[in-house]
Parts: sequence; C-alpha cells; structure tokens
Amino acid sequence: MTSPPAPDSDPTEPPAGPSAGRRGGGNSGDGGRPGRGPAGGPGRGPGGRQPWWWPSARLAVAVAVLAAVLVLTVFLTRPGHDEDILPGPGEVLLQPAAAPGPSPFTESTATSAAAAPTPTAPPAAPPGTPPGGTGTVRSVQGSAPGLYGGTRSTASCDVARQIGLLTGDRAKTTAFGDLAGVDDAAVPGYLRALTPVALRRDTRVTNHGFTGGEAFAYQSVLQAGTAVLVDAHGLPRVRCACGNPLTPPVALKKAPATTGEAWPAYRPSDVVVVQQTSAMVDTFVLLDPATGHWFARPRGTTGASDRPTSEPNGTPGGGAAPGA
Repeated sequence: MTSPPAPDSDPTEPPAGPSAGRRGGGNSGDGGRPGRGPAGGPGRGPGGRQPWWWPSARLAVAVAVLAAVLVLTVFLTRPGHDEDILPGPGEVLLQPAAAPGPSPFTESTATSAAAAPTPTAPPAAPPGTPPGGTGTVRSVQGSAPGLYGGTRSTASCDVARQIGLLTGDRAKTTAFGDLAGVDDAAVPGYLRALTPVALRRDTRVTNHGFTGGEAFAYQSVLQAGTAVLVDAHGLPRVRCACGNPLTPPVALKKAPATTGEAWPAYRPSDVVVVQQTSAMVDTFVLLDPATGHWFARPRGTTGASDRPTSEPNGTPGGGAAPGA
C-alpha cells in the first residue's frame, strides 16, 4: 500500500530518478548552480524550477526593449530632428544664412564671400504686384540688378566641392536630379552651369531635405546673405549651406505661421519671391556689400570673369538702390 505524500511535498514534483537529489545544491542540474541559493536562485519556484510565467515575462521585456529602440530610431532619423522643427501645412521655416537646416543633402560648401548684411530697405514692388503681409509676397525678376550680391572675383559657393559631395552618394544624386529635371550623369554639368551668388533679400523658396533615401519638401524663407546657386533664368536652385535643391515656393492662401529661428531684421512684409525670366540671363549685376561697388558676373562663372560695372538705375522692382 502506497503511503500518502508528505505534507510539505509538491504534488507537481517529477518523480525521483537518477537526477533526484541534485536539486538542492550540487554542481550540476538546473538548481545546483553555485551561489544561487537553496531554491535555485532568483526567479525560481519550489524545488529550483522556473515559475510558469517566466518565459512570458522575458518575452514582454524583450518586446518592450525592441519598442524603445524603434521609437528612438524614429526620433533620431525623422526629418528635422537636428536643429529645426520641420514646418507643417501652412507653416514656413525661417532659415538663417549659415544654418544647415533639417536633414541637409550635403555639408556646407558656402564660402566667406557669401556673408552679407541684411539690407534695411525692402525692394519696391513692380506695378500691379500685390503687397506682402498676407498669403502673397512681392515678386522680383531674377535678372533684376542688385537682387543678388557677392564678392568680386570670389564665388559664394565652392561648386567643385558641391559636385563631389553630392555625386558621392548615388541616392542623393538621383533625388537631386529628379528635382532638377536631369539624369544622374548630367548633375555635375547642371551644377557647373549655375552661378554662385548671395541673396540680398529674405527670399521664399521650396526647400528640400534628404532622409531615408528620399528627398522631402518644405516651405522656407532664406535669410539675406545666404549663398545660393542660381540658374540661367535667375531662380535660386541650390542652397550652398546644405546642398539642398531649391524650387519656387508653393502659393499659400493666407499669411503662413513661421517656425525656426528669426533674425533681427526679419519682416514678413519684406520677403520676396524670385520670378524666373522669360529669356536667359547672360550677366548678373551684383553688389559687393563690403565695398559698395557693383560688378558683373557672366552666367555660369565663379568669379574669374567678374568685371566692374556702373551702378544701375533702380533696384529690383524699380526702387532706390539698396543699402550695402
């Protein structure tokens, strides 16, 4: 006749076998690890066994850790995590001249020649142009004398370095070419055909960052003094502080909210939009703000062909000559 189990025995305990007796504290078996205590160590039940819920708890911890890693990855790789908050619908990002901005295409290739003070007088609007301060901003022809500035005989952007940085990444080359409307192989030639200048007015554009292998667009205002490359029709096409491709701004129905860092001279009513010319610009008439002298820069050159020129009559839109 079988004796009833002892009061302190566990009915779920496996029957005694060859390994019985090794649970309490030997050098082998699942409960006999040195230094883990008489019950087999932390997290173990009676007789040194793991509780039934132990695998589920470990799985829950693993899932929580994985979720935290994913959240951190999304935070660190999202557009604009670095220094600027990406603007939302109806918003415009204010970008100081030297700030790289969110998720730049490349390192800065702007030179010291790009630095220029923000003028205090806004350009006069052409006849019939709606005033700024609402959803519209004043439009200025890309060929207007004094719209752009720079330093005579010195480019505001290192075009050769810009080509090297951009074409060193195939995905960036493709994204840039798509926005510029050229094939990958044509990107270097496209950049060489642009003209390095510096903005002399706070200017609205559609900017583009690069993240996750793709470009993304956002509306921004570039501070006067920003180094850009302009095309044959006078439109800004590259922002040299970040290598970002630029396109004309998207029209907004009302005055946009702004995000980013404003500069002391920023006034929404002073912002301009560059309008492309119908004919190609052969020569850009620029002002050197450091000297107050005017000079002419042929399209697609980087300073070696600059020549002095007389002060033009009027300014962008036909107002008084802008201050240096």
